[in-house]
Formats: sequence, C-alpha cells, structure tokens
Amino acid sequence: MEALVELSDLDRILLTLARSRDFPDGSSRHGYDFIAPLDRQGHIDPVRWRKYRGYCRVRRFWEGEDDEIGYLVHKPGGAEHGRWVFTYSSVDDDDDEAGYKFGTHAFFPGEYVSITGQDGKLHTFRVVTVDPVALSTALIKSFELDIKV
Repeated sequence: MEALVELSDLDRILLTLARSRDFPDGSSRHGYDFIAPLDRQGHIDPVRWRKYRGYCRVRRFWEGEDDEIGYLVHKPGGAEHGRWVFTYSSVDDDDDEAGYKFGTHAFFPGEYVSITGQDGKLHTFRVVTVDPVALSTALIKSFELDIKV
C-alpha cells in the first residue's frame, strides 16, 4: 500500500490548447495531462519531485496523432536556474517540450501556461483541472505507471 500513500502527495493537471489563430475557441483535443507535486501556492515542488519523479508522468494528446507518454523532468539551465520539460525519450532531447517559466508559474484552474512544442513553437494552454491523484486502473494504464502494491 506504500504506492497509494505516495500518490496522495501528487496532483493531476489537465491543460488544453487556449485560443489561438488556428483555434479561435481553443481545443480540448490538444493538450497535456500530467502528474506533479504542487505546493499550496500551486507551484511545482522540486523537492517532492525528486522523491516521486518516477510517478511524474505526462500524456500528450494531440488530435490526429497517437498519444505520447513521457516524464516531467527538471533540467539545469535557463533563466530560472533550471527548467521543467516534458520528455518522451531517455535517449535524446529532440522531443523535449519546455514549459515557459514552469518553476514560477502557479497551476490553478483558469490560469494560462505556455509550452514550446516539438515543432519549436510556443503554444498557450489553459489549466482546466488540478486534482489530487486518484489511483485507478485507467490512470495506471494511461500513464504507463509501474505501481508496486
């Protein structure tokens, strides 16, 4: 049951594409569903991330493409002396998608965040939901989590 206790320290954040020239109404069919430890101010907690990094997964969903499953990773460098990225391959950084100021941004429903996509373009997303992780078979499968119970 230890894995269940650990997951209670994590939040599930859903981001969908905000309004843009290509999507004037935004799009719920383009976005990210990810797991991260958030503090009370809604910031990603790097200390708890280190402890639970194996559970900090991301699912990128993009209409017309297969879902991609990866990790939320904290990398050195950048203006914040570290940057948060979604990575889908442990071999190279070509698929990394960097969150713009994720280290200082608060993740609350209704807020907006930006991510540099695999196409190299900065896209804006709306935070739709932030909920404590609720363990389910569907969650385990959708994030390819390795849960030891």
